[in-house]
Amino acid sequence: MRFATLRSGTPDGQLVMVSRDNMRFLSGSAATLQELLERWDEESADVATQAHRLERGDGEPLDLALCLAPLPRAWQWLDASAFITHGRLITEAFKLEPVVTDPPLMYQGLSHRFLAPREDVVLRTQDYGLDFEGEFGVITDAVPMGVSAQDALAHIKLVVVINDWSQRAFTVSEMKRGFGWLHAKPASSIAPVCVTPDELGAAWKDGRVCLPLHITWNGEPFGRPNGSEMDVGFHDLIAYAAQTRDLPAGTIIGSGTVSNADYAECGSACIAERRAIEAIATGQAVTPFLAFGDVVRLEARSDSGDALFGCIEQRVVPFSG
Repeated sequence: MRFATLRSGTPDGQLVMVSRDNMRFLSGSAATLQELLERWDEESADVATQAHRLERGDGEPLDLALCLAPLPRAWQWLDASAFITHGRLITEAFKLEPVVTDPPLMYQGLSHRFLAPREDVVLRTQDYGLDFEGEFGVITDAVPMGVSAQDALAHIKLVVVINDWSQRAFTVSEMKRGFGWLHAKPASSIAPVCVTPDELGAAWKDGRVCLPLHITWNGEPFGRPNGSEMDVGFHDLIAYAAQTRDLPAGTIIGSGTVSNADYAECGSACIAERRAIEAIATGQAVTPFLAFGDVVRLEARSDSGDALFGCIEQRVVPFSG
């Protein structure tokens, strides 16, 4: 099953179910994705009816460019760093102290707003080192405290693609303060379509999204790392997050920057990693961070070329207020 959220003049938008080709939609009894997540079992019969109608060809035309993020705001956004290659490159290049990753690294980020997939990214200044970070993510139903990793798999209701924007001028200084990120992490963006794990077929394996994440910067290919190299699965991340708390329905868990050991072939999912690779190879990082007018596009495709989640395509613009 696939879902999207249309603009409706309300903060949470209107939930719709999407056809397998992402071209048509139908509305259901749940008004928002948050409501569906809170009533997943109760809404299952209506969702099944919608799916059957879409398979028959029913539905209205859908323009993904007009969608909001599937969850325009969420009760909780927890982002991990679950790709060991990314962490190793960053610490080696910039001579940082190695970070213990057992248990997994995770922080609680800004969740009151997620940018729409075609929404401009507005900055006060381009001097803060804006960077994109391509990630996969999952959205859960209500997760009980103390859940096991095995049982956590059943709480993964939807899979998403995320651009976790970062302002690198703040990352190191805020890390050293030891109290979490604030200015380093503005609002993230989410691709327009969220899918149930079964939509991924064989690409959903061991709690991982085994698909390449294609990234372009101003139309030029930047990277296509594969989510299969995630050091721990999403079910492990959920179990870790729920050790001492329950997680409300609508919790979003991010994988962290997708990164592969064969980065020479696969490229990277963020500028900071490319700069780290440059610094290791030559002693100097030369790739600049983003500037006003730059356009970043993220898209995960199946082996058949299906753009499962739609795309995130955004331009960086100056604040005019």
